[in-house]
Amino acid sequence: MSFSRLQEMKIIFPHIPQGLPRTFQLASRCQLHYSRPVKAHENPLGLPRKPGTMSQGLPIKRTIPGVKKIVLVSSAKGGVGKSTVTANLALSLQKLGKKVGVLDADLFGPSIPRLFKLEGEPRLSSEGKLLPLSNYGIETMSMGYLIKPENPVVWRGLMVMKALQQLLFEVQWSGLDYLVIDMPPGTGDTQLTISQQLKVTGAVIVTTPQDIALIDAVKGIAMYEKVNIPVLGLVQNMSYYLCPNCNHESHIFGNDGAIREAEKRNIDVLGSIPLNEDICLQSDRGKPVVASHPETPLSEPYISIAQKLLLKI
Repeated sequence: MSFSRLQEMKIIFPHIPQGLPRTFQLASRCQLHYSRPVKAHENPLGLPRKPGTMSQGLPIKRTIPGVKKIVLVSSAKGGVGKSTVTANLALSLQKLGKKVGVLDADLFGPSIPRLFKLEGEPRLSSEGKLLPLSNYGIETMSMGYLIKPENPVVWRGLMVMKALQQLLFEVQWSGLDYLVIDMPPGTGDTQLTISQQLKVTGAVIVTTPQDIALIDAVKGIAMYEKVNIPVLGLVQNMSYYLCPNCNHESHIFGNDGAIREAEKRNIDVLGSIPLNEDICLQSDRGKPVVASHPETPLSEPYISIAQKLLLKI
């Protein structure tokens, strides 16, 4: 094997978890000693291989074993608070009596481990599938559990697609009513892979009121319409800032731009969430407000959004 190929593999696998079973560690080394060469992009997460797991050919939309319904939380624009909405929406659905899991589909910038205060490599089931990590009663899976936080994931499109397939179909969920998928920004490989290969119940679009975020939100809506994934509604995040001293509302990012755009496109507005310091602080501490302040006004917008969502799906 050439030195350049070895160097490429170091980029592909910046960290091989040492706490996992030996079979997982061996698989993570690309199975270099197998009689039939195995390309790294066929098994980027290094899971034990099973016949037919990575079949070739045209994509067929599949369900996820152990999951009844799948909801995408998307923004197409980074920095609008999508992951915070994902975490609190999942907790709100749980509070309403549903069994919920969260899949972090952002391979390059995973946020779910921090939001749920989780770390460490997932164990493998007897079937060779990844076992989710749980907190606050929510099962989660993320690329962030498989690499060190300081290590970037430097992958080409095909690697992203295959790794995403493994996160989608090789995780052992335990009978979920809803799997909420935290989507990455943009309209690229991840969105295309999920829309082509997964039977999705619908998508929730998160944006802020400002025009520069709405431009990308509209692109995201158009993408889901083209791939026949229902847009369940829009969430306007950072809608306004409420002064803690005088209760004055300041529309820092504009006044209801997202609501007007939703009305123009005949899309339901699921709710508006204020810009609040405590929401930010609790998220950074790994204690989303629906978990840390479940009976306060901070949680009310998320629970209301979850209630409206349940009426639609």
